[in-house]
Amino acid sequence: MKLYYAPHTCSMSPHIVLRELDLPFELVRVNNQTKQTADNRDFRTINPKGYVAALELDDGQVLTEGPAIVQYLADLQPEKRLAPANGTWERVRLQEWLNFVTSEIHGGSAPLFHSELPEQAKTYFRERLFKRFDYVDGVLRDQPYLLGERFTVADAYLYSVLGWCKFFAIDLGRWPSLSDYVERVGKRPSVQAALRAEAQA
Repeated sequence: MKLYYAPHTCSMSPHIVLRELDLPFELVRVNNQTKQTADNRDFRTINPKGYVAALELDDGQVLTEGPAIVQYLADLQPEKRLAPANGTWERVRLQEWLNFVTSEIHGGSAPLFHSELPEQAKTYFRERLFKRFDYVDGVLRDQPYLLGERFTVADAYLYSVLGWCKFFAIDLGRWPSLSDYVERVGKRPSVQAALRAEAQA
């Protein structure tokens, strides 16, 4: 498998999951500005949407969209329990969290990357995002991970997008449980290995 990624993006979550599962894979860096891959291809020929992450399987098929990729990967090794079994109530809860992270945290953060956005608009998006942080912080007061006692692919995704807060000068210390969560997840060997690999590329 090949994982097409760019540093400091949501492609970090499937990268973490691949390492949690100890699956063989190749990392291929993508320049987000030029859309060129590290091996001099036009990334849009791999993913016409033009953004990471993309997972290229050994048979040439390409899967895109982080929440779909991480569930696919987790189901390759169900015994690792990074995702509850399909058809269970717990799997639906996982999908609920993945949808919340993608729409409310990931999507909610995206406007803050636009430097030309007026400050009044950025204030609106920050305050909206902070309400979502309030909610997650409340959940994490009573449990270490989003689904309870076990780390899942939803945690890999949330950790990845919370990493963007440093670019927006958002101090997660305002949400103690969320801040502790980021520190806890960040100590996982898979996360440390993914961060090192992306820093060296």
